[in-house]
Amino acid sequence: MPRGDKSAYTDKQERKADHIAEGYEARGVSEKEAERRAWATVNKDDGGGKNPGGSGRGKKTGHPAAHTGGEKGGKASASRSAAERSASAKKAAATRKRNAEHHASH
Repeated sequence: MPRGDKSAYTDKQERKADHIAEGYEARGVSEKEAERRAWATVNKDDGGGKNPGGSGRGKKTGHPAAHTGGEKGGKASASRSAAERSASAKKAAATRKRNAEHHASH
């Protein structure tokens, strides 16, 4: 089977790759690169093609790659001390108050 042959993938996997690629393209990634990343993500999720002859038929196709998003957030604030977070929150509240006053006068 030549590299890039997608015959071992199920329809569901191909739909999944299409959706992922569309998401990347919407963010300004080139079509070719979006396609490459999409198939890499499908492979990471499912461990390769699932059709008969592609070994691994009948296992569910989960979305583990989609779960990393939430884990990535929150690390920055978690590594800061309570005092730093509190100062940042106070600053944000002051900014919101200032902006509210500014917008209310229009």
